[in-house]
Amino acid sequence: MVTGSSRGIGRAVVLRFASEGYAVAVTYRSKREQALETAERARRLGAPDVVVLRLDVSSPESLEEARRVLESRWPHLNVLVNNAGIIHFGGIDETSLEDWERVIRVNLTGVFLATKTFLPMLRRAPWASIVNLASIAGQTGNVVASAAYAASKAGVIGLTRRLAVELAPHGIRVNAVAPSFVETDMVREFIDTPEKRKRVEEMHPLRIIIQPEDVAEAVYFLATPASRAITGHVLSINAGRFTA
Repeated sequence: MVTGSSRGIGRAVVLRFASEGYAVAVTYRSKREQALETAERARRLGAPDVVVLRLDVSSPESLEEARRVLESRWPHLNVLVNNAGIIHFGGIDETSLEDWERVIRVNLTGVFLATKTFLPMLRRAPWASIVNLASIAGQTGNVVASAAYAASKAGVIGLTRRLAVELAPHGIRVNAVAPSFVETDMVREFIDTPEKRKRVEEMHPLRIIIQPEDVAEAVYFLATPASRAITGHVLSINAGRFTA
C-alpha cells in the first residue's frame, strides 16, 4: 500500500514492489488517469493483484473506506508506505494559518491517520513494516521549502522514531527516508533550464539530481525483510549534500 502513488516517488515505489511480484495498492487523490497508468505498468511488471483507490490521507472516512476495500481483497498488509504529501514555499510572512494547517494536516497528520487505520492489517501479517517519506527539510533549515513544510517533515521523523519503539513488540518495523531535491512533477519547474539544473546539481557533491527510482530502492530495502534488524532509522538520500 503506497499512498500518493499516481506519479513521482509513489509511482516508482509501486513499480519497484511490482517488479518483485508483490500485490500493490495504488492510491490517488485527484490524478485518476495517472493512477490507472501506474496500475497498468505494475501489472505488466508482474504484480499479481493491483488495487486502485481514491484516497485523501487527511480524511479518516476516506482512509476507512480504503481499508474496507483492501480487507475484502487481501488477508493482511505487509507494507505501508506513507508517501502522500504536498509541498509549500514561502517565508513565514507569506504563510497563512490556513497554509500551515493544510500542510501539517496532509504531511504529518496524514501519516498518523494512515498508520492508525491500516495497523490492524499490518498486525495480521507474518511480517510487516512502515516506511514514511520525510525530507531533508526536516533535518536542516537550509532548504528552499517553507517553515510549514519543514515542520511537517521534522514531525514525520519524530513520529517514525516513536512508532518504531511502540510497534517493535508487534514485530512491525518503522523507518523513514529523507530525500534531498528529487526530480518529480512537483519540483520540475526549478530545473526547467540548463542553468537551474546545474545549480541544483552543484548543491550535491555527487553532482546529480536524485530520481524517484533512487528513493524507491531505499524504500524497498527498508520495507522488506532484507532490513529486518533496522527500525527507527531515517535514511538520508541526499547525494552527499550533508557532507558539503
